[in-house]
Amino acid sequence: TERSSSEVVGTKVLRKCLTALVVSAAVVQVCAYASSILIEERQQHEEVISQDEDEAIGGVIYDIARRVLMNIKESNSDHDELHRPLHPIETRDLYGFFFATLGLMVAAGGGIGGGGMLVPIYILVLGFSTKYAIPLSNVTVFGGAMANTILNWNKRHPLADRPLIDWDLILVMEPLTISGALMGAFINKLLPEKYLIICLVLLLSFTGFNTLKKAKKMYKKESILIKELEANSNEKESELTKLARKEEHGNDEESEGSLLDNMESSEYGPMDEVIDDDLQKILDEERSMPFSKIKALVLMFIVVLFINLMKGGGSLPSPLGITCGSTSFWLSNIIILVWIGLVSVFARNVLVQQYHKKQEVNFKYVEGDIKWDERATVVYPFVCMFAGFFAGMFGIGGGIVKGPLMLEMGVHPAVSSACSACMILFTSFTATTSFIVFGLLVKEYAYICFSIGFLATIVGQLGLNHVMKLLGNRSSFIAFSIGTVVLLSAFLMTIQYIVSVAEGHESQP
Repeated sequence: TERSSSEVVGTKVLRKCLTALVVSAAVVQVCAYASSILIEERQQHEEVISQDEDEAIGGVIYDIARRVLMNIKESNSDHDELHRPLHPIETRDLYGFFFATLGLMVAAGGGIGGGGMLVPIYILVLGFSTKYAIPLSNVTVFGGAMANTILNWNKRHPLADRPLIDWDLILVMEPLTISGALMGAFINKLLPEKYLIICLVLLLSFTGFNTLKKAKKMYKKESILIKELEANSNEKESELTKLARKEEHGNDEESEGSLLDNMESSEYGPMDEVIDDDLQKILDEERSMPFSKIKALVLMFIVVLFINLMKGGGSLPSPLGITCGSTSFWLSNIIILVWIGLVSVFARNVLVQQYHKKQEVNFKYVEGDIKWDERATVVYPFVCMFAGFFAGMFGIGGGIVKGPLMLEMGVHPAVSSACSACMILFTSFTATTSFIVFGLLVKEYAYICFSIGFLATIVGQLGLNHVMKLLGNRSSFIAFSIGTVVLLSAFLMTIQYIVSVAEGHESQP
């Protein structure tokens, strides 16, 4: 038997994730080996300094680049750890908010948050330490995700009569993504920052270029479809003109019959189609919001948040006296993983039952739908766990990984954007709550950042929707938005790391 298209896509995505994991592991090993060799050579030849002409030129270039990068943060060297007050507002604050707004407007269409751009902006321009830049970035993303979800809540699927947000997809992706992020966070604590940055930039660059290539293919396909629709429209108009002329000459019956035949043989099928009662029931259920699934997701996040707060961390000691590395600490993490596993099993059972019901009534899937059979409900969650693992290991938001991942899975770009924003709303709310409790959120800036995230996202999404309508409802623009944000994140994170190394602030494991 031939494998379905969803199985083929799932296999391809899984292969890409495994390839990315193997490449990342290989890069870490190479970097570690190269670093050890360089350290040995430096110790052996510490007093021997010999530079040829190329090395001298390289030293000059490095010195110039270092001075330029140091000028970006020249006023940061003496600031206290928390950061100065917002008032009176300075020019650098205005620049920081301006660049953050631009980044959010670009990210709004893709629904991927833009945290990979915001953290470097808050560090390089606003002068925050990483400890406080990440919580501010998170609250900004939370504002943007809230705006995106509000805008998408009542939108309908572009190809079917159902909500734009695919809650089945979220129910499959989110639990395993969280478990992967939890495991990746442990790896993050073990590896040195420089190895993480190298792997992260390689991963984001690979993902960004792949997404832009996919967007380009989508754009070409859309162009062909638009031309075909225009040609078909012209043919239909000419056919109707002929019929009108026949009517003028008294051939009313003949023209009426031709018109009916034409309509019955059109690509839309017969006018009257008999729909089975069971099929009608499924269609009616899909037209409305599946609040039972939404409640399951909310409950999952509440339990995870509660356990995390009980563990404590940062500036908030555990109410139960749990310390990092203790038996209770690891037991708490195991409980979280078990709870997420139970939610995942529940989601799988629900979706597999739905799949078989749809098969029995010959449910017609549209382009971008995933058939949640026994295989897909195992392969795709496993792939999502890889995405969460990378997100947790590199300390980035899940949206920057899940957005491109959904496009690779063949999900419609509009659905991918809406689902990504909705998932980010859950995760960013949970993280923001934790940051507030741990005392890591600078409240003066947090109010401004949340407002910027909310308003910039509304402007960015409405602007992109307007451009898409003007140019023929091209969903490829959403994919272009995602790819652009991912590549910008890779570039800005590279700059941020170079600055931290130049200042001697590189963190150690």
